[in-house]
Formats: sequence, C-alpha cells, structure tokens
Amino acid sequence: MKYRVFLQRHAVQDLEEAYAWAARKAPATAARWFDRFQASLQKLDANLQRCPHAREHGKVYGELRETLFGRPPNVYRAIFRIDGDTVRVLRIRRAQRRLLTRKQLEEASEREEP
Repeated sequence: MKYRVFLQRHAVQDLEEAYAWAARKAPATAARWFDRFQASLQKLDANLQRCPHAREHGKVYGELRETLFGRPPNVYRAIFRIDGDTVRVLRIRRAQRRLLTRKQLEEASEREEP
C-alpha cells in the first residue's frame, strides 16, 4: 500500500529549525542536507514495518513509529503515525534530545488536513 506523507505543523517547524541550525554550522552543505532529509521523509510512503516503534510509543493512544536520518552525532528522529492512507509526521527531533512528553505528542497529533 502506498501512503501519502504529510508533515504536521510541529514537524515543519522542527525541520525549519534544524535547517537553520545546520545553515549556521555548515552553510555550504545545509541545503543538500535539507533536500536529502525531505527525500528520506517521502520514502515513508511504503514499507512502514521497517520502522521501529518510537521510544515514546505507549505514551498516547495509537501506534507511534520513528525513522532515523543522519550520521552521529547529528542523527534526527522523525516520529510519525499512520492515519488511514496517510503517514503523519508529528515531530522531528535530534536523537540526543529528551523524549517527547505526552502533552507534546497530543499537541502534535491534532489532526490537520493534508
């Protein structure tokens, strides 16, 4: 089954912040990094079983999964859920950061239209 990939508002903000950080640290490569990250998110349209449960799985109702992008020490997690025929990317976080709280997950899960 093919899914539509949709970035929720919080995930878009997270990705923009990650790009801004990358642009400050490595301006020559930030745009390429951003494009590769977006391309990896679009690959969530199939084979979702290859993605493990997110570490936050169980904090909220429903199944949360994650996919990783990057190389240490700059690894990012994209936390998502499957909603019918849509993959909703809820948040994008550096892997080293604390886990998301229940409140953060609930806010990010508020249904938005693709």
